[in-house]
Amino acid sequence: MIKFLKSLWSEPYFKFIICFIALYLLLYGFNTAYIGITAKGGIYIPFLDQHLNYINWWRTFTIESTATILRWLDYTTYTNEYQLRVISKKGFTMVYTCLGYGIMSVFAAFVFTFPGKIKFRYGFLVLGLLIIQLLNTVRLVLLSLYWNKKAPLFNMDHHDLFNIVVYAVLILLVYIWLKYVSKPNNNI
Repeated sequence: MIKFLKSLWSEPYFKFIICFIALYLLLYGFNTAYIGITAKGGIYIPFLDQHLNYINWWRTFTIESTATILRWLDYTTYTNEYQLRVISKKGFTMVYTCLGYGIMSVFAAFVFTFPGKIKFRYGFLVLGLLIIQLLNTVRLVLLSLYWNKKAPLFNMDHHDLFNIVVYAVLILLVYIWLKYVSKPNNNI
């Protein structure tokens, strides 16, 4: 049995799949745990909440960047720590799952664990994470202006619709990246 497991572990794609799943669970779990320890109630660490709360910074950035785009489009917006409202339109409440840390965890785990050389990998990671954040901001702008809970687009929740669109974009991005990586003179 040990010999079989060693031979299985020597297969690069098996190793990739195991490492990918493990890293995804680690990244996703870390974000979830960090949310837990920086939110009052339960195990709460005030120092992290007050000085190193990247989740709050991320949420504030997401809300304010969405508000900025809406203001550029001549809409009047009201924001607070968790919400954005557009006067005479709609808005949203930013819950943790709206940040996209699940999708970002999947993408980061893929980039870090994919077999091959590391050259350009970090650039691809940054590009992918920026695209995810940009798509999320576009989603929130559209959500604030047009989303109707009573008549959702394609009878889908906006989180599911966003996930489908982002995963499709990421699959296309990964396909292009892998085509580039597979060229002999561009071995990443």
